[in-house]
Amino acid sequence: MKMRLVIDLIRGRGVEEALSILHFSPKHASKSAEKVLRSAISNLQNKDESGRIDPSQVFVKEAFVNGGPMAKRVMPAPMGRAFRIRKRSHHLTIVVAQRQQKVRATPKAKSAEAAPKGAAAPVEKSKKSATKPKASASQKKAATES
Repeated sequence: MKMRLVIDLIRGRGVEEALSILHFSPKHASKSAEKVLRSAISNLQNKDESGRIDPSQVFVKEAFVNGGPMAKRVMPAPMGRAFRIRKRSHHLTIVVAQRQQKVRATPKAKSAEAAPKGAAAPVEKSKKSATKPKASASQKKAATES
């Protein structure tokens, strides 16, 4: 819970802003979160083939905390009893990504033209079209004669 409070502050923000939030946060968990964020940024730069990433285009795509292994200890209690102490740990995951450049699409006159080739235009069905049409009297007569 303590780490989740810190992680909720940076989720979805730009990397520069997230680093400044973590650096100046008074919470103890922010120090380890800052290390993980710096590692994620470094991994993104090493993974990129061009090697140059604009830091203003990088943002925290995902950030979540899951429970890790728990160390269980025993603490003496009054009257010969013992209390169990659970020393909790966590798994912290931070995913960073680059923002995509916005591409302007040229407006089309009709929505049918905007659909890609091979894609069917949306068709509305009513309840009446879903039922069979009634046969006329001459069609009934022809069906019974044959």
